[in-house]
Amino acid sequence: MSDFFQNGTITTLHNLKKMSLEELEQKLSHYAITRPISLILPSLYSELEGEALPNIINELKKVSYLGEIVIGLDKASKEEFDKAKKFFSQLHQPHKIIWNRGPRIQELFKLLEENNLSAGSEGKGRNVWICLGYIIAHGLARVIALHDCDILTYDRSLLARLVYPIASTNMNFRFCKGYYSRVSDRLNGRVARLFITPFVRAMNRILGHIDYLDFIDSFRYPLAGEISIHKDVAHQLRLPTDWGLEIGTLNEIYRNYAKNQMCQVDILDNYDHKHQDLGEENPNAGLAKMSIDIAKSFYRVLAGRGVIFSDQYFRTIKASYLRTALDFLEQYSHDAEINGLVYNRHAEEKAIEVFLRSIILAGDQFLANPLELPSIPNWNRIQSAIPEFYEMLIHAVELDNQ
Repeated sequence: MSDFFQNGTITTLHNLKKMSLEELEQKLSHYAITRPISLILPSLYSELEGEALPNIINELKKVSYLGEIVIGLDKASKEEFDKAKKFFSQLHQPHKIIWNRGPRIQELFKLLEENNLSAGSEGKGRNVWICLGYIIAHGLARVIALHDCDILTYDRSLLARLVYPIASTNMNFRFCKGYYSRVSDRLNGRVARLFITPFVRAMNRILGHIDYLDFIDSFRYPLAGEISIHKDVAHQLRLPTDWGLEIGTLNEIYRNYAKNQMCQVDILDNYDHKHQDLGEENPNAGLAKMSIDIAKSFYRVLAGRGVIFSDQYFRTIKASYLRTALDFLEQYSHDAEINGLVYNRHAEEKAIEVFLRSIILAGDQFLANPLELPSIPNWNRIQSAIPEFYEMLIHAVELDNQ
């Protein structure tokens, strides 16, 4: 059962289950007349053959208020792109596929490189970025939503609740982040539970009150990949190219918008997707790599706000994080017990050990290269540097989709 408690510094929109999905969708259809809604689906080709995406497409076919769907397709050959076009042709809404490995899109990435405007390497960050550019270029949408393609528990109410705070003419939000429960027969969401929250709390304890850390700590699930934004936000976002995409997006929103323009919304009773390996043997893979990139993202933002980092700081944060994380571990153990959930204390402590190593490795990498900026230039800069780029992008996508 949801509650109505407002925690932190941003508005939380709960699911109190008093409005039916049909009524919600009827209102969205009305709002979409003046605030057209677009959806981005960043997809790997492999997800077309998985369990989650076929169900997502079946659910989306029932949605009447979407103006367009833009699919960013990664890691697909020409033959696989042709199969993807057939797969997505069942959608009832206008839709386009951006074939990121296709020669036309690759030429555009090359053009950006030649103008010192690198879009980075292949990955979710670049995929989302090019989809945003296509939607901006078309100029049709006023509301843009994004959700992952590996959600095993997906139903269309997720999308309706996600876009409503931006689409509603009675609200003034510019950014909305989804949140949800991550529970199966056990507590999931290890990076959020055992890394981000104790890491943020530990840094706040060491550094004193910092508004940015309170902002991050206000999100119930800061790693959620489900967001909706007003079209104006899309022009300004500088998206990370590494695994820090979700935290990097929050950093951009914090930098550019007032807190009364942000919210988080309960979008699903329970969320499950494919789970990453911990990466305990390889810090360049799995959750180990993700936590390193996230930690570096925090260090960059805090350094920009005047925090001075040193070897002494990283020794202190190591000890403070460990103590805080172990305290959380005890709390989660009790929570699991009263709810009859499996709780593998050894696995939880092993995850904390990996995240502890990530904090130190991220510190070493940050000190070695504090000016590293793994972010893609925002679309305002692209338009300024290459005014014809939007037209070229539309042309490339249209030719690929013929």
